[in-house]
Amino acid sequence: MERDGQLLFKAASGYQVIDQSNLVTGVISIHADGFGFVKYNSDEKDLFLPKNQLKHVFDGDTVKVLPSPASLKRSSHKLINVVTRNTTHVAGILKKSGNQIILLADNAKICHPLSVDRSRLAGAKIGQYVNCEILHYPNRRQLALVGVTEVLGEPNSSGLETKLALLRHGACHTWSADVVAQAASLGQQVSEDDKKERIDYRHLPFMTIDGEDAKDFDDAVYCERTQLGDWRLLVAIADVSHYVKPDDILDVEAQTRATSIYCPGLVVPMLPESLSNGLCSLNPNQDRLVLVCDMTINSKGKMTQAVFTEGVIHSHARLTYEQANRVITGRESQIKNAKNIIPHIKNLHSLYNLLNKVRKSRDAIEFETIERKLNLNKKGKIESITAIDRNDAHRMIEEFMLSANVATANFLEKHKVNSLFRVHAGPQSKKLSSLKSLLSEKGLMLGGDDNPTTKDYNALLSQIEHRSDGDVIRLLLLRSQSQAEYSVENKGHFGLAYDAYAHFTSPIRRYPDLITHRAIRAKIQSKENSTLNRILGFLSLEKFKPTPIDKQVYPYSFSELEQLSLHCSLQSRQADEISREVEASLKCQYMKKYIGQTFEASVSGVASFGVFVELKDSGVEGMISSETLGEFEFDADRQLLASKNTKFTLGKKIRVVLEKINTKDRKMSFTLAQY
Repeated sequence: MERDGQLLFKAASGYQVIDQSNLVTGVISIHADGFGFVKYNSDEKDLFLPKNQLKHVFDGDTVKVLPSPASLKRSSHKLINVVTRNTTHVAGILKKSGNQIILLADNAKICHPLSVDRSRLAGAKIGQYVNCEILHYPNRRQLALVGVTEVLGEPNSSGLETKLALLRHGACHTWSADVVAQAASLGQQVSEDDKKERIDYRHLPFMTIDGEDAKDFDDAVYCERTQLGDWRLLVAIADVSHYVKPDDILDVEAQTRATSIYCPGLVVPMLPESLSNGLCSLNPNQDRLVLVCDMTINSKGKMTQAVFTEGVIHSHARLTYEQANRVITGRESQIKNAKNIIPHIKNLHSLYNLLNKVRKSRDAIEFETIERKLNLNKKGKIESITAIDRNDAHRMIEEFMLSANVATANFLEKHKVNSLFRVHAGPQSKKLSSLKSLLSEKGLMLGGDDNPTTKDYNALLSQIEHRSDGDVIRLLLLRSQSQAEYSVENKGHFGLAYDAYAHFTSPIRRYPDLITHRAIRAKIQSKENSTLNRILGFLSLEKFKPTPIDKQVYPYSFSELEQLSLHCSLQSRQADEISREVEASLKCQYMKKYIGQTFEASVSGVASFGVFVELKDSGVEGMISSETLGEFEFDADRQLLASKNTKFTLGKKIRVVLEKINTKDRKMSFTLAQY
């Protein structure tokens, strides 16, 4: 009866019957330090539960709690029982404990050990990382019992960090035999039948320009001058929608994943590699099916027309950003076998210069933050960390993709097609208030009062361009923004300064783009997008009359799209979190050899419990605990930690010593260096 939540045992008074009407049901979120909060009502404060009540509970479980009266301290809420479990598998390292084999979970939110069934070791050895299935859930008297389902590797094995991060988040990372078979059945080359009723663009010298490590090529570009002096920009995007049909086995898998996950040294693709790197990828010297956004841009940089067509291209070259930039900067002699495409790269750059002027006049926010690349060795570990030099080739391709995405959003709006927009609401009022206090501390001001515009942001970014604390201030401005997300309702994109924006250019790696492609193809095939067809339809020429959108091509209801917008937004954020966790794990391993050494750093954040720091050259982040600093007072509004002689403010340059590294929590601890 106690286990079922009917009785509660108290040391002072023994068992008492629980009034079920007093119980609340909610989902528990467990902190890495072992305590948890139960969310049971959006209007009520979450219920705190101490660590000693959570030895048999997993993060995300649905639980019943007996709240304590408001007059009692918060730790007196009582966990009664677990209603439903959220966790079926746990990854971690095998250890020996007396006669038992136990699993120490990799997930910091699982603070208790788990007992391993000796008959279910699957060949795993003590000290190895494994993934386990929960055979019996824990209770107040017994540990959970688990069985090994997969050996992940030794502690320093290549790719282990990524495997663990994927398992922590429950992200799909393997393919079923049925999915692999379906992908393989599509073949490796575009069939002649598939090329029929498509516009043939193979004579045009399309090219792909991507990163050096890229393997999945979504987009190819080409531009030319028209006889009227306008620019014609063609952005060809892999036609994934031709091969992946709504609700087929490939689509179900792609929808579940919603995005590819890019981790250092490893990509977990949304589609099987035979499609993502093969049949759909716009590889050089291969015929490929595409959706083409054919844009006309006048001499003032305004897009005057955009037409979408189903086509076939033959990529004439695969260039890296560095190779393209050599042509842009007059170093084309360093590019081998590229004479035929050099004039076309220069054309592309001329058009980019025009579009870039328009971008600046539009006042899109220019956040030029420092990006860093983790250079890995053959074992998948960091060899060095270097800053990524963004050049005009990067910006050029980015600008062309933005143009195609805007044309897509306008197409959806014009034809009143319910689909997914990429929206960005701009700064949040609470974050804005905090930002303005911090800026005031540094003698700076963001214009626009309570409603700053992108122009106000850019004005401030110009002011801090050469300041020593500019990087930190740019980060503050970035953090003041809300997160971009997917929405069926077009709410505009604040950061890019667009009234309408959608994702079209990456259907190999983003599910919203695949949805958008289906919407466009359905409209193309319905003949509604052609002005000529509409005129001929009015003249009762049956052949040209618009037909309804084919539900087999585009089957989504408004409510389904709303659910998909939420799912895709969540999956996108999860993918970013997984990537960050893998990077943090690799950095912790890399920095072990530097324990005890001194580094130049800057203060990147301040809290009551310590100072966050970022190392100057590598961008590695860590924290100085307030316990090592002595007597300090914390001012939250001013983001200031101060004593009589010293104060820590955002952007302050300091010297720090790497003290210790917690690889499980992926955290580094520093102390202040003695001067």
